[in-house]
Amino acid sequence: MDDTQRFAELKERLPGIWSALSRDPAFEHTSVIVPSLSVNQEELAKVTGAAYYEERLLFALIRLRNPNARVIYVTSQPVHPDIIDYYLDFLDNVPLRHARERLHVLSVLDAGLRPLTEKILERPRFVRRLQRLIGDPQHAYLTCYNATALERRLAVELDIPLNGIDPALLHLGTKTGNRRIFAEAGVDYPAGSEDLRSEQDIVDALIDLGRLKPQLARAVVKLNEGFGGEGNGVFTFPKRRDDPEAVRANLMQLDRTSMSESIASFLGKFDKMGGIAEELVPGSEIRSPSVQMRISPGGVPEFVSSHEQVLGGATGQSYLGCSFPADDAYRQLLMQQAAKIAEVLATKGVIGRFGIDFLATREPGSDWRAHAIEINLRMGGTTPPFHALEFLTGGHLDPESGLFRCPNGRTKYYAATDNLKSSDYRGLLPEDLFEIIARRRLGFSHATGTGCLFHMIGALSQYGKVGMVCIAENPADARRLFDQAIDVLDEETGGGSHGVQTPLLDRYLKME
Repeated sequence: MDDTQRFAELKERLPGIWSALSRDPAFEHTSVIVPSLSVNQEELAKVTGAAYYEERLLFALIRLRNPNARVIYVTSQPVHPDIIDYYLDFLDNVPLRHARERLHVLSVLDAGLRPLTEKILERPRFVRRLQRLIGDPQHAYLTCYNATALERRLAVELDIPLNGIDPALLHLGTKTGNRRIFAEAGVDYPAGSEDLRSEQDIVDALIDLGRLKPQLARAVVKLNEGFGGEGNGVFTFPKRRDDPEAVRANLMQLDRTSMSESIASFLGKFDKMGGIAEELVPGSEIRSPSVQMRISPGGVPEFVSSHEQVLGGATGQSYLGCSFPADDAYRQLLMQQAAKIAEVLATKGVIGRFGIDFLATREPGSDWRAHAIEINLRMGGTTPPFHALEFLTGGHLDPESGLFRCPNGRTKYYAATDNLKSSDYRGLLPEDLFEIIARRRLGFSHATGTGCLFHMIGALSQYGKVGMVCIAENPADARRLFDQAIDVLDEETGGGSHGVQTPLLDRYLKME
């Protein structure tokens, strides 16, 4: 039996596990978490401290609130034990010893820039160790950052279903696939062309777009498999927008997220991956919200969250951080558009979490419009902070309003980033950060339901980079906490040298 057939058989177990967890929060099960970033490794290499992004799913330790849940968490490099204790200490009303007994954190001790899943599969003894820890595979499932043929192979090896998209459907998550889904769902999306395969295709598409939109100043060229804004380039139309040579000349000057990469290298990747060219949507006011959805194993779409995203980098296309929730002025519109997209994906067999990026635009005197930009058929940068909110408060999202309510009825908001970095933070060990948090009272308080939670802590010492979620009872206080936390870290490390390369941290979440 090949992997595809066995994977499909294992998938049939998921609805039963999902249903049992819904009926009985104390359902006995094992969750295997493999936070492998199985994406294009050349693009991933551009991300500072990428290896420590494997720590972003540690918020999934919330599952240990169930006294009968067991969690197996695998990483490339060992996670500092103090970091594990930091998260377990937030499990309200769960004895620390009891949680530790049900948690297994394992490492393959391989820091190479390759997907974690690939490293696991190369180690048959390690796979057998995982099998022994899982025990009964009938009550276990696999969670990954994203799903590829590697994750399918691992699910088959472990004899447990993957709670995520079938890799056979990954074409739906390419930039070309996204545009086709938007068209089928009947939502607004940028004018442009998909399924481009060469430099000449790009030139032809840009000429067509220039004719269709004669006032358009800029367009975006995207690799099919780019992520987080990596693999995007911004094109500026020449005066002679009908002239192939003028368009080609400007294409050679494409503003790319990583300007260290040559245009020849970018176009070489385009030849291999394919991609799209579309308008850079204009507007007097432009914002970049996103919506996170989940399709249950039974095929039912569910709204998870909405965010205002903060984008930056050389082209303004890279994800830097977010605030929750999206603006009241257009949140309902986003939810409606996201529901249409999710319905189409559900009919095609997609399950698991995914995000939809939008552009919200408005002209003076007009209502907001929502333009669907891309679908990320995986977890994304907004997944960890929302997990943190659930992890810390035990609350839930109101699917009607899109607001988050705690058990006591209070509404929560947050500002978050996984890209807080400064050269002055380098050398901070986890224990140093925890000492600062305690002494300067930056931590989250269960009594007030407010405060800061940090993640990707392992990246601090080498890269001076850390993630942070600042939770409060209104947006202004969340932003204030965010600023306060940066001020404290700067004071404690002597500086605030966020650097010429990272001006994004000059209070980039202070949105007026």
